[in-house]
Amino acid sequence: MDRVSCRTRLPFTTRFYSPPTVLHKLILKAGREKSLKRRHPWVYSGAVARVQGKPGPGEAVEIHSAAGAFLAIAAYSPHSQIVARVWEWQECAIDGAFFRARVASAVAHRRGLLEPDTNALRLIHGESDGLPGVIADRYDEVVVVQLLSAGAERWRQEIADALVEATGATRVWERSDAEVRALEGLPAVSGPLRGAREPSQVTITEHQLMFQLSLEHGHKTGFYLDQRENRRRVRELAAGRDVLDGFCYTGGFALNAFKGGARSVLAIDSSADALRLARANASLNGLQGGEWIEGDVFQFLRKLRDGARSFDLIVLDPPKFAPTAAHAAKAARAYKDINLVAFKLLRAGGLLVTFSCSGGVSADLFQKIVAGSALDAGVQAQIIERLGPGPDHPVALNFPEGDYLKGLVCRVAG
Repeated sequence: MDRVSCRTRLPFTTRFYSPPTVLHKLILKAGREKSLKRRHPWVYSGAVARVQGKPGPGEAVEIHSAAGAFLAIAAYSPHSQIVARVWEWQECAIDGAFFRARVASAVAHRRGLLEPDTNALRLIHGESDGLPGVIADRYDEVVVVQLLSAGAERWRQEIADALVEATGATRVWERSDAEVRALEGLPAVSGPLRGAREPSQVTITEHQLMFQLSLEHGHKTGFYLDQRENRRRVRELAAGRDVLDGFCYTGGFALNAFKGGARSVLAIDSSADALRLARANASLNGLQGGEWIEGDVFQFLRKLRDGARSFDLIVLDPPKFAPTAAHAAKAARAYKDINLVAFKLLRAGGLLVTFSCSGGVSADLFQKIVAGSALDAGVQAQIIERLGPGPDHPVALNFPEGDYLKGLVCRVAG
């Protein structure tokens, strides 16, 4: 196989690599290289004309245009519509040294981001850190990793070793149990990758609050680190207000409202296990009072409206209603429903802090949904702030899909 004989500098590191001797190839259909030339890291199966060789799941493949021009090196995923995810845009070896350098780079970029009273943050944010399918979050001395693609799966041991080396963490726990793995033809995997299994519950600190989380059973990697700065913003807004926290999970927003001096807090979630941990977190921080309600948030908010109850601050952080754009229409109805009822529950001058974590719902669409909710609720409202994840969740400009978390702070006219 003809290869350019050169040594390539990776953009994320200062280390040089020699390219491998042979790689399988994906040859694209004519005209389908445009997105790769814009450095979008995904190749869909419909763009591939033919495969040269017999690459296995996760193996490195060269991507070439129909005219034969080299475009990138990627991980092959034969069971997914996203048939390849780009590791590197130049010819280089994909090996243990590659992952050590790229993990070290991602970790180094997070240094100095946290304040002394916080010990949990995202270390690797998938494509935005040049590691498609790899998510890694640090919780004190434990790193929790999700390997969500065939390429990440193939290099799991090297990634685990690189995380220990770059962070000095004593344990690496895997939570590769997200539904998206099924699209890659991969089974769910959860358990220790490095270090002991126990304890399976850890305690973190975040802006002077402590939170317990389960390594085995928590959502995502155990906690919603992308909402860290937004929880603090709710704390700043909560003083003297009656607060409703819908979809409260383990109490992140609710406890910050307490900490900020809320007059009252009502928190709702459908998970009894999450609420038990939320109450435990409240006790851990010496925060007493509040109402913790198990139930369907949609139904319960309607009951509150029928009971003529009202609030000064409502937080809505629902689960992902639209993982892809194909689900956007159905998700729009759910977002409109929940925000409409929330607007009706707000007093004059009240604040709605509302989020979408659905990648299939754009920021523009989400704003239109919330605007429609206010209109149907018969209220005048303004957007006074826009919210998103913290700097440990960067969004690569060539990968807008990484910009999934969208938040609005809306004020109802007094």
